[in-house]
Amino acid sequence: MAGGAGERLKPLTRQRSKAAVPFGGKYRLIDFTLSNCINSGLRQIYVLTQYRSGSLNKHIQEGWDISSSKLGEFIYCMPAQQKVGSDWYRGTADAVRQNLDLFRAKEVDQILVLSGDHVYKMNYARMIAFHKAKKADLTVCAIAVEEEQAAGKLGVIEVDHDLRMIGFEEKPEQPKTIASAPECSFASMGVYVFSPDALRRTLEAPGDDFGKDLIPPMVRAGLDVFVYDYARENRIGDYVYEVKDGKRLKVLVERTRDSAYWRDVGTIDSYYEASMDLVGVDPLFNLYAEKWPLRTYQRLLPPTKLLIGGITPGSLVCDGCIISGGTVRDSILSPGVVVERHAFVEESIIFDDVIIEPGASIRRAIIDKESRIQASVSIGYDPEADRRKGCTVSPQGITVVPIWTDLAPV
Repeated sequence: MAGGAGERLKPLTRQRSKAAVPFGGKYRLIDFTLSNCINSGLRQIYVLTQYRSGSLNKHIQEGWDISSSKLGEFIYCMPAQQKVGSDWYRGTADAVRQNLDLFRAKEVDQILVLSGDHVYKMNYARMIAFHKAKKADLTVCAIAVEEEQAAGKLGVIEVDHDLRMIGFEEKPEQPKTIASAPECSFASMGVYVFSPDALRRTLEAPGDDFGKDLIPPMVRAGLDVFVYDYARENRIGDYVYEVKDGKRLKVLVERTRDSAYWRDVGTIDSYYEASMDLVGVDPLFNLYAEKWPLRTYQRLLPPTKLLIGGITPGSLVCDGCIISGGTVRDSILSPGVVVERHAFVEESIIFDDVIIEPGASIRRAIIDKESRIQASVSIGYDPEADRRKGCTVSPQGITVVPIWTDLAPV
C-alpha cells in the first residue's frame, strides 16, 4: 500500500508520495517493506500507488529490477485505475477491493497486505506460519506502544489469552491499555495476513478502510481474527564480530532491540526522531545488516571527500558528498551534498544534492533535495525567521526547507 497522500509530512510530500520520502540518506521508505518481502522469501509483490507516484515508480523500476518473471517473481506498480466505478482509491480496503482481479486467476494461499511507509524489519514468513497454525481468517500484526503514542494515531487492539482479537478501535482518543502494562496500548502496525476467501467476503461489505470499517465487524461476527505479537515473535539474527584469543570471529546473534523496532513516520517530528535513531555509536535501528540487507536504488557516485579539515562526527554520510572545511555533527547527508568551508550542520537531515555555502549554519533541520543554503544563512535557530523565509516549522521546532529552495540572507 503506497498510495497515501502523506498530508502530515508536508512539505516533504508536495512533490513525492509518502512511500518515496528519503530516509537514512540513501533509502526511500518503501525500501524497508520491499526488503522485508525479499528477505522473507516473498517475491510476488504488487505496489498500489496513487498520489504523486512518479518518483516512486522511477525508484522501483531502477532500484528493484531484481525479479525473474520466468520464475514467477515480480514487483509491479499498480496505479489507481478506476476499475470499480469512477472513484480512485478511497482507502486501504478500497484499494485492495479494486485490485481483486489480480488474484482471481491465481492459486493463492494467503494475501499479505502491507503499509509501504513504515520503518522496521520483519520476517513475514513467521507471521504467515502463525496465521496457518491458528487457521485464521485474518491475522493482524501488533506492537505495544506508549498510550500517548497510540491516542488518535493508531488502531488499538484487545486480545484474549490465546491472542484472539476481541476488540478493535481505530485511532481512539482514549485508547485501552494492556492489563500487564497499563502505560501501554496494543497497536496495529498495518500488517495483515488474509485467507483469500475471508478477504473476498470481507470486501463485499461496505467500507473503505480495514481498521475503521472492516476489521471491527469481522471481530463482532466471530470470524477467526488473531494477533501476531511483533516484539515477542519477530527475531532477526545478524552477524557481529568478536575478538577471542586474538582472533576475529564472525558470530550470528539475535539483536532483540533491533528486531522489535517499528516506527510510523507519518509526521515531520516522528520522521525526524526516527532519522536521529540512526546516528550515534550504537543506533536503535541497525542499517549494517548482512543477513537482513536493506536494498535500494544507488546512484553511480564517487566516494565522499573530506577537505581542509572537514569533519563529520556521529554522522551518516553517503557517496558523492564533499565536506570542504565544514563541520557536520550528528547528522545525515544524502548523496551528492556539498558542505563548504566554515559551514556548520548539526542534528539535521540533508537530502540529495544540497549545497551549503561558506559560513551557513543549520541546526535541527530537514533540507529537501537540490536546495542551496547561501553563505552566512542560519536555519533552525529562530523559528519565526525560518517561517518568514518560507520554511515549515514543526510543533517540536524542526525546520523544513522545501525542495528546490534557494535561501539567501535576509
